Amino acid sequence: MNDPLVLGPLLRYVDETSASIWVETAESATVVVRAEGRSWRNSTFAVHGHHYALVEVAGLEPGSVVPYTVEIGDATVWPPADSPYPPSCIATLKPGKPLRLAFGSCRTSAPHDREGNRMHGVDAMRAYALAMADHSAGHWPDLLLFLGDQVYADETTKEMRDFIEARRDITQPPWEELKDYQEYAHLYRLAWTDPANRWLLSTLPTSMIFDDHDIRDDWNTSLAWRRDMQATTWWHERIVSGLASYWVYQHLGNLSPAERATDEIWQRVVGHSDDGEPDLTEALEEFADRVDQQPETYRWSYARDLGRSRLVVVDSRAARVLDPARRSILDENELRWFDQQLHGDCDHLFIGTSLPYLLAPGLHFVEAWSEALAAGGWGKRLKPVGEKLRRTVDLEHWAAFQHGFQTVAGMIIEVARGRRGRAPRTITFLSGDVHHSYLAEVRRPRGEPAETSRIIQAVCSPVRNPLSRGMRYITAFLAYGLAGPIGLVVARSAKVPAPPFRWDFLRRPWFDNNLGTLEVVKDGLRLWWETGVVRAGDDEHPRLKRLVTMDLVGRPRA
Repeated sequence: MNDPLVLGPLLRYVDETSASIWVETAESATVVVRAEGRSWRNSTFAVHGHHYALVEVAGLEPGSVVPYTVEIGDATVWPPADSPYPPSCIATLKPGKPLRLAFGSCRTSAPHDREGNRMHGVDAMRAYALAMADHSAGHWPDLLLFLGDQVYADETTKEMRDFIEARRDITQPPWEELKDYQEYAHLYRLAWTDPANRWLLSTLPTSMIFDDHDIRDDWNTSLAWRRDMQATTWWHERIVSGLASYWVYQHLGNLSPAERATDEIWQRVVGHSDDGEPDLTEALEEFADRVDQQPETYRWSYARDLGRSRLVVVDSRAARVLDPARRSILDENELRWFDQQLHGDCDHLFIGTSLPYLLAPGLHFVEAWSEALAAGGWGKRLKPVGEKLRRTVDLEHWAAFQHGFQTVAGMIIEVARGRRGRAPRTITFLSGDVHHSYLAEVRRPRGEPAETSRIIQAVCSPVRNPLSRGMRYITAFLAYGLAGPIGLVVARSAKVPAPPFRWDFLRRPWFDNNLGTLEVVKDGLRLWWETGVVRAGDDEHPRLKRLVTMDLVGRPRA
């Protein structure tokens, strides 16, 4: 008999009194969540023959830790009867409790046996789950923030390729890449069904944002890239399926109950008045097609207050303006919304963006130069060279969208100087994407008031998708060796504007699979990164190992 619970439960948005629990079911059903003698329920909705429900658990006590179960029909489907893991719990936010937040990006879905670990390294998230389960992880985070590339639509594993090959000819476009919604649904299943990770996702609240590989490498790098994709026979189905599945599997759970109530797609679920299960397939495809063509009509970004801290998660992929005459990483609506979210009167401001805002300084200038080169900064004949360069070397971060970089820098400076309310102690960009991790800090200009916020860039990448040893050396040489001496020279030659501040590494890059964690402490932050290690050949039970710890207390360095 098939399991009525296909995927989940995933514990998503949690605040002081409520929680959102997401599931995928085998059939149309009513899903019931039970805790402390109370119950909450919701019916499923359908997309392409798959069935989903999101149950809002309300009326909880602040700071409570409540075990819960999930029922479908008359059967308890979670936790499994033979589960070796502790009960899944809902831990509501406790007023006044200092925030602890885990973060990371870039996680491929592959088996956790010896061969999987040899090819992809140990899954740091799974090692963390096992440490949580045996109580060796210390205090659990209040939130786990996934910063993109939770799934890889373009770089598929053997398990995903086997599924694709069983249903279509992989010698035809899009070959071994994902084609449609059914393949995305299977990819999410591969990503979230390992028992340890499934338990972690059932008991640790998560927030998410996409990056390029959720759709395809270099997604929205340039107008030329987009036109090349649109000229193919398969891109339209890919982007529609990718965005539709992202709304279902990731974005819906990011929303608070109030935000969800105003979401145009969710309104079709709650407003369904006919008998039977609402089918969102057509509406969701029309929606995905529209927001791809007109990104200003929907916002994937979101913000929330977490005690005395504030988290703003910004979409740096779908909301881009690619017209070379007005190129920007954020369109006008997105930039206006982002501007409204960046304010003080909080102890710590965290900005989640899949792409690092602050790269190595030399690489920053190389990326800025590549944008100028592709726009004709060294003459029209070299514009194709600039376009090819930025695609080949992935020069498409914030630095390669100078309008957005400079505009956001101005906003951040205003917050840091206390011009938008009381200056936070720290302003921290949390990012991934680059397949190595590092910590950087903006220098405080001489003469700047001591009350100025510390401005930090913290990167955690990958959770599980390491570069080969050879690519690590190449990346380090190109990004941190060669880029340093030539970056500033070539950028000035193309009249690239200088950043309004300087920054340095607090900790040089490392390349391990890892998961980052930050904790608010007195007068600042403590950050650490952990990896999974196999001991005595026990690939199924990796242990956590601390890689880096940094305390950021006091005031910024001049």
